[in-house]
Amino acid sequence: MFPFCFEWAWDMSHVVFMGALWYALSIIGAGLTFAIVKSVFDSAGGGHDDQDPGHH
Repeated sequence: MFPFCFEWAWDMSHVVFMGALWYALSIIGAGLTFAIVKSVFDSAGGGHDDQDPGHH
């Protein structure tokens, strides 16, 4: 059942499950957002940083 269905009852098991689901989805979303933003900035900046000039 989904929260928008009229049979939904907010008992403790639903609260814990939905809380854990949204927590996990937010962690995954934050990680993906960080990776995408970092790759965009790295691509716009030449794709590498010059901290180690001896490494090719």
